[in-house]
Amino acid sequence: LFIALFVVSFPGLLFCSNIQLPAMGEGMVGADLLEFLSEESQEKFWNFIEASQHIRTSDDYSAYHEILKVASQSLSPLQQNLLKFSLSLRSYSATVQAFQQIAADELPPKGCALFFAVHGEKTCEYDSLGTLLKTASERPKPFLFKGDHTYPASNPERPVVILYAEIGTEDFYRFHKLLVIKAEAGEITYVLRHYIANPSKEKVYLSGYGVELAIKSTEYKAKDDTQVKGTDVNATVIDEDDPIDEVQGFLFGKLSSFFHLTVGSLADLSFQTAARILAAPPVDALMVMKDLSQNFPTKYFKGTLGLQPGDSALFINGLHIDLDTQDIFSLFDVLRNEARVMEGLHSLGIEGLSLHNVLKLNIQPSDSDYAVDIRSPAISWINNLEVDSRYNSWPSSVQELLRPTFPGVIRQIRKNFHNLVLIVDPTHETTAELLNVAEMFFSNHIPLRIGLVFVVNDCDDVDGLQDPGVALLRVYNYVAQEMDNNYAFQTIYNKVKTGDQLKVEHVVSVLEKQYPYVEVNSVLGIDSAYDQNRKQTGVGPLPVVLFNGMPFQKDQLDPDDLETVTMHKILETTNVVEYIMNQPNVVPRINSRILMADREYLDLTAMSKGCFSFFPLKFHLQLFLPPFCSSTDDSFVRPVTFWIVGDFDKPSGRQLLYDAIKHQKSSNNVRISMINNPSEEPNSSNTVVAKAIWAALQTQTSNNAKNFITKMAKEEIAKALEAGADILEFAVGGMDANIFKGFFESPKVDFILSHAIYCRDVLKLKKGQRAVISNGRIIGPLEDGEMFNQDDFHLLENIILKTSGQKIKSQIQWVVFFLCLFNLFDSLKFFFLLFSAIKLRPKEGETYFDVVAIVDPVTRDAQRLAPLLLVLNQLINMNLRVFMNCQSKLSDMPLKSFYRYVLEPEISFTADNSFASGPIAKFLDMPQSPLFTLNLNTPESWMVESVRTPYDLDNIYLEEVDNVVAAEYELEYLLLEGHCYDITTGQPPRGLQFTLGTSTNPVIVDTIVMANLGYFQLKANPGAWTLRLRKGRSEDIYRIYSHDGTDSPPEADEVIVVLNNFKSKIIKVKVQKKLDMMNEDLLSDGTSENESGFWESLKWGFTGGQKNEDVKQDKDDVLNIFSVASGHLYERFLRIMMLSVLKHTKTPLKFWFLKNYLSPMFKEFIPYMAKKYNFQYELVQYKWPRWLHQQTEKQRIIWGYKILFLDVLFPLAVDKILFVDADQIVRTDLKELRDFNLDGAPYGYTPFCDSRREMDGYRFWKSGYWASHLAGRKYHISALYVVDLKKFRKIAAGDRLRGQYQGLSQDPNSLSNLDQDLPNNMIHQVPIKSLPQEWLWCETWCDDSSKKRAKTIDLCNNPMTKEPKLQAAMRIVPEWQDYDQEIKHITVLLHLWWR
Repeated sequence: LFIALFVVSFPGLLFCSNIQLPAMGEGMVGADLLEFLSEESQEKFWNFIEASQHIRTSDDYSAYHEILKVASQSLSPLQQNLLKFSLSLRSYSATVQAFQQIAADELPPKGCALFFAVHGEKTCEYDSLGTLLKTASERPKPFLFKGDHTYPASNPERPVVILYAEIGTEDFYRFHKLLVIKAEAGEITYVLRHYIANPSKEKVYLSGYGVELAIKSTEYKAKDDTQVKGTDVNATVIDEDDPIDEVQGFLFGKLSSFFHLTVGSLADLSFQTAARILAAPPVDALMVMKDLSQNFPTKYFKGTLGLQPGDSALFINGLHIDLDTQDIFSLFDVLRNEARVMEGLHSLGIEGLSLHNVLKLNIQPSDSDYAVDIRSPAISWINNLEVDSRYNSWPSSVQELLRPTFPGVIRQIRKNFHNLVLIVDPTHETTAELLNVAEMFFSNHIPLRIGLVFVVNDCDDVDGLQDPGVALLRVYNYVAQEMDNNYAFQTIYNKVKTGDQLKVEHVVSVLEKQYPYVEVNSVLGIDSAYDQNRKQTGVGPLPVVLFNGMPFQKDQLDPDDLETVTMHKILETTNVVEYIMNQPNVVPRINSRILMADREYLDLTAMSKGCFSFFPLKFHLQLFLPPFCSSTDDSFVRPVTFWIVGDFDKPSGRQLLYDAIKHQKSSNNVRISMINNPSEEPNSSNTVVAKAIWAALQTQTSNNAKNFITKMAKEEIAKALEAGADILEFAVGGMDANIFKGFFESPKVDFILSHAIYCRDVLKLKKGQRAVISNGRIIGPLEDGEMFNQDDFHLLENIILKTSGQKIKSQIQWVVFFLCLFNLFDSLKFFFLLFSAIKLRPKEGETYFDVVAIVDPVTRDAQRLAPLLLVLNQLINMNLRVFMNCQSKLSDMPLKSFYRYVLEPEISFTADNSFASGPIAKFLDMPQSPLFTLNLNTPESWMVESVRTPYDLDNIYLEEVDNVVAAEYELEYLLLEGHCYDITTGQPPRGLQFTLGTSTNPVIVDTIVMANLGYFQLKANPGAWTLRLRKGRSEDIYRIYSHDGTDSPPEADEVIVVLNNFKSKIIKVKVQKKLDMMNEDLLSDGTSENESGFWESLKWGFTGGQKNEDVKQDKDDVLNIFSVASGHLYERFLRIMMLSVLKHTKTPLKFWFLKNYLSPMFKEFIPYMAKKYNFQYELVQYKWPRWLHQQTEKQRIIWGYKILFLDVLFPLAVDKILFVDADQIVRTDLKELRDFNLDGAPYGYTPFCDSRREMDGYRFWKSGYWASHLAGRKYHISALYVVDLKKFRKIAAGDRLRGQYQGLSQDPNSLSNLDQDLPNNMIHQVPIKSLPQEWLWCETWCDDSSKKRAKTIDLCNNPMTKEPKLQAAMRIVPEWQDYDQEIKHITVLLHLWWR
């Protein structure tokens, strides 16, 4: 019998199993529940606090259900299920812990269970708040985080009071009421943060991870013979009713061995397995699939066979869920966001299949970079490649694009493939330079069509004799009419020197010289007939340069840069104009506010966040449509809605409204409404226009109201009303004047007040500010004087129609058609579902998720997908279809691992109504004969380590286990990842160092930036952290230029990063060299880096023997030795290797061990050994980057760590590192190897021996690929090598190795011995210095006569004899057993000391 318990927990998280008050106090549920509600809306957060203060219960079970009852009052049934799931996942535990860390950084007052913080001053005395508030203005306001809870009625102008408290205690409610009163009185901004003065030491069990027991190859026996006696880790984890011979209802006996398969018997396994699942009842089919996939090695021998891995996929409402990159926490966010949208659509009457058709629409812009339509008559083209005679000698066939050319050669084809448009102000000093660049392109026969747009003063009163811009435009038009555009372009700017500003006399002199007979006044004067294309709008700040409609960035408009960028564009662009201009991202004009990538939207569903005033507003928000709307008209569904926000009693507000109405009259797609945002307190005298609009909407038909409101928006009528004119003077035909006047003369202005509150609380506008809401997107606030005219409304409509409007319109129209053909579609749907393997229909009449899974039932994906679908089935109402994607012609067992996915839909309880300890992974009734190795499959951001188990989890052999095998893991840190670039070079700054810390402890962790993608990673617990450049060369040479994905404003001096959930956090940082350091190389002198406390991110305090400062005196005299080990046997070898090194040197030693795979026993032993033998050590830890091809076998992962991260595992202060395999015995002073001359190579390896001739048949490097690749060079062994880290980093060896690995590792047949094959494969790019043969002797490859010269002996595997490693060690190395006995003696003493 075998059971494994795998527990993941934060050390010292804030919960215990006894709850005094429901979910608050020290309960683990209440704080999580509040954070869930806060993501719904802050209103629900604060309402729950008020509603829950009177709850009193006797046990965990009743407390849990009482708080769910209170929370459910504001949640839909689907949201209630998601809430339960989030509590089971502990999704918000990290958020609560983050607040705890923030509180700790505040240095809480001693003896206080809760406390106030007022601008840096802290107290827990109830009566002291007033005193702190009086002096608050003298101190700076505190930094508020995005996740902070600010009381809604708080006054942002007043002092900030932060309450750190355990929500739910009596003291909390007393302080809370005081702060609420002050906040509602406008005296303070009230912020609430979780804080528990004395957190429980009890661990919290997490879920959302997988545990794999992989069957391990026993070709070479690597099991330790040391016996493990008993277990102290949760040994009683089997419940009395746990099945022993039954797993999920399927009976099977214990298996003592695995049978061998023939290729023939495997051929149709895939289809037989799928048939077994299909044969099960639909309700049980998921359980069958889960059981078959997760226990496949057993189920195969019970008659259910497996298959080679096929493709798998999961789609939820059409969204692809990649299980390799998205963890359960990301999936929870997807479910929650989809639920909001679905319930919002459901509340609008869109249900069932229609709802899912709308959901699946792609309503995002096809390209975030918009292009401007250049087929405009406003553009004056100075050439045309397709018709101008100067290009007649060029070929016109597009087939020329396929003709090979030398790199960089521009194909001269008589087609307008490339189009450059310059939109310029002729009077600007840069215009002459830009036109010179255009003229250079033209005169040098560059295949580029060039167009000009002159933007000048469009006031009719200004003529060309006064304004040089108008003068130039008129003369240009005159010359173009007399000659052509080309001639006008080449002559018009002749008199203006580069950098000068155009003047009227420049233009006049050109005109007089070229056309002396023409009267200047007739061309430039007030009656000129040459004003074509004078009125140009919607181009934004000038100059603007478009290439095929795409605007260049401002920093590309320097003449030299413009030439380079344009030539690059020509080389890479092949599309013709008509094709380009018909793309969805082509728009008729430029308005950066409309086209910006960052967009803000309103949530207008019934569950909208924080819309305190939305429901009152509904009754005041009136829509009016263009005339001639009827249900038979195809244009009845109008996909574009504009809300015009402004003070309509002010000219700017009326102008915005007038332009919107004018645009509406030219469009069949638009409806508009108005929200009045008064500039001052509304009364009957200052709201005349607003009241007139309101009265018309309330009393008149849509058409009459629209015509009347159009009048009201005109400035002359508004002035007449202000002068006292009667409102009825401006009535339009058909209006019911009496009813209108009754509404208009009412003194009430309630509707304006509700609009004002909505603008303030929901739209976040100040009094009188203008904005446009387009289909929920907020455009604004518009600046004073900012123009938003009819052309801008046209652009906005154009974008909405191209991205979402037309698609949604067609779906809404299709809903009606669907209702008419319901029976037909139902039949088609049934026909489609006939091909599904598993079908679970949703509950009728409720909102449901559409879930489609495509899976091979015996793959790693199926092992994760099946339990996930089972939980989702309990969690959400879903229409599930699972399709079997089977493959044939299998020649090997497709799955060689058992798997458990730890996930529960809801918190569970014990028999006494207490909270259960949490979800665990159990493996029941396992086969006894295989050797297993254990792996965890955790979210990318988790850094997990084994903390309690006496067993060798790398070699689990159940035949030798009398009791339960149990293990406990701990979530030690969360991972912060980032990418960094130098803005000057555009390249990653290799060797740049970042630190992460707090205000009280600035350097807690640190890291180095890779050249690959500028990647870096840092480890930390939940909390708020400050990212800085490390003091020393990093800070001396660079400064942080900008950052993205962080939690502080872009202009902030400090970069704040908040880790407050279990999902991945990835930031982007741009740096810039300081002006006086532009020529400095960061890696030129790594020794000058300040090393105090360096590399704590990898060290974490595991040091022994001499203190750091003791060895800093002469760091060059320290021997740095790196090694890796996994499993008790290799850890035993590792201790012996260390002892052999210690016995042969007097040089101070520092060992570096990869922490990721070390056992708890080794981590407990190593400090004791370090103290006894006086050496230092550090446990380094690095998470395999997500972008680097992942290995699945533990051994290959360890091999990867040996070679792929040498440049970032160790601090810059370490100049050389020696890698020594755990199974080596050292017989000499390794100082000699450290000081060995590598002749400029970054590392030195020992070649494989050639002297044992009987092994020639196994020397694979002597023939085939390796013989050809090495070209006479040696093939080197990776058991011992020395690395010059300074040289290694200087030539970017690590980045080259990772790049080559990324390419080769995609092929499963390459890099068989990853740590060895990779450096040998890269020998031409990263040279290897061959060490003398005596540095590594191995019996497998070296003859016996050379053993006496050996400086180290490696226990290589022997492919001929397959001798067990432990047996070989005792036979080959005489001193090995002495070392082993010495280590065992230390272990005995250590056990006695523990007792």
